[in-house]
Amino acid sequence: MTLQLIGALLILVSFVLAQTGRLAFGSARYLWLNFIGSSLLAIDAVAEKQWGFALLEGAWGLYSLLGLVDWARGRPVSGREPVGNGESV
Repeated sequence: MTLQLIGALLILVSFVLAQTGRLAFGSARYLWLNFIGSSLLAIDAVAEKQWGFALLEGAWGLYSLLGLVDWARGRPVSGREPVGNGESV
């Protein structure tokens, strides 16, 4: 249970900081918090045989890891041009 709480808090803190403008969504700090948090949740989900949750958190962690790889290679992670006319859905 402690693993779940730590993982969830890491993801939630990164999201709140990004939503309030204190942390960029594509920053290394944001990606690390998401990667570590989702990895902890995925590990716990596998241990508890909660396969749907393991899939969700595993995918979240993988996507965060890919963002970190892009960041490490100097590729832009955030601030990409919007697709289409730039309007939100």
